Amino acid sequence: MSTIAAHHLPTLLPRLKDARVCIVGDCMLDEYLIGDAERISPEAPVPVVLAEEEHRVLGGAGNVARNIRMLEGRPLLVSICGQDERADLLRAELEREQIEYHVSADPERPTTLKTRVIARNQQVLRIDREDRRPLGPVARQNVLDCLRQALNREKMEVLIVSDYGKGLISPAFMAGLADILDSLHSSCKVLIDPKTPNFPLYKNAFLMTPNRKETHEASGLPVESRTELLAAGRAILKNLACRHLLTTLGANGMALFLASDTVIHIPSAARHVFDVTGAGDTVIAVIGLCLAAGLPLLDACLIANQAAGVVVGHVGAASVTPAELHAAILACEDHTLEDWSE
Repeated sequence: MSTIAAHHLPTLLPRLKDARVCIVGDCMLDEYLIGDAERISPEAPVPVVLAEEEHRVLGGAGNVARNIRMLEGRPLLVSICGQDERADLLRAELEREQIEYHVSADPERPTTLKTRVIARNQQVLRIDREDRRPLGPVARQNVLDCLRQALNREKMEVLIVSDYGKGLISPAFMAGLADILDSLHSSCKVLIDPKTPNFPLYKNAFLMTPNRKETHEASGLPVESRTELLAAGRAILKNLACRHLLTTLGANGMALFLASDTVIHIPSAARHVFDVTGAGDTVIAVIGLCLAAGLPLLDACLIANQAAGVVVGHVGAASVTPAELHAAILACEDHTLEDWSE
C-alpha cells in the first residue's frame, strides 16, 4: 500500500487547455424525457411518466469529444451519421458544443438515437433507434479518408477509438486505420474504449479501458477475485500486444496494468452514484486529454478517476468542468494506491 500526495495534480490541470485529441467512433444522440411517475398504467403493469422536460446531448464518441471540450481541450471528432433529420440535430449539437468534426453522411443508415425515460432520478426505459450492421465500403472509406486528412494535418499525438458496436469499427476499418498510422510514421498513442465482439481487432493499442465484464469476456477468464482479475488482464495484454490496460471496476475503482508485472489499484473517487451512463466516456476522454498534454499515464488515470467520480453524481451522460475537477482533486488530500503486482 502506498500513498501518493495529490497536491501536484491541480497544478497539472492548466496544461490540459488547448491540448488536441482526435476521436473516431460511433457518434449518436442521447435523448432524455424527464418527469414524474405517480401511477401505474391501466393498460399494462408499467409506470405512467408525465414528461415535463426533454433534451438531447451528444452520445457515444460525441460524448467523449464533449468531455474533452468541457475541460477546454480541442477535440476533433471523425464519425458517421445518417442522412436524416436526426443528423441535422447531431451536427447542430456538435456546433453548439464548439466541437470540430468530420461526420460523413451515409444514406443507407439512420443516425443513432437513444431515448431514455427518467422518473424521480431513475431510468425506467431506454429506446434505441440504430443500425448495427458494418459500414458499406463507400461509407467506410469516407471515414478513413477524413481520418487520414485529420491526422496528417493536425499531427495528433493521441487517437481515441470509441467503439459502441454501431457498425463503424470493423475488421476492414481497423485494417485501414493501421495503414494510416503506419504511413504517418508517428508515435500517435491509440486509446481504445472496447466493445466485446471486436476485441480481436484492438491489437497493439497504447491503452485499452475495458470494464470488469468486458475484461472477463475478452480474456475468457473469471474476474471475481483480485488474482483472477490479474490473470485476465495479463491474458489480454499478451493476446492483443497492448502496451497498457486500465480495467474499470465501478465502485471498486480501477486496476492499471502499466505492464504485466506492474499493476496499480486506484480506489474509486465517487461519493454519490446516481447514474454511471457515460462514465467510461469520461475516463477515456480525460486520459486522452492528459496524455496529449504530456502528462504521465498514472497522473492521467488519477485525474480521470476524479472526473468519473464527479460525473456519476449526475443523472444522464454528464461531463466535468475544470472548476468541478479542480474542486474534486482538492477535496482528495491523497490517493492511496495499492500495489497489485504479483
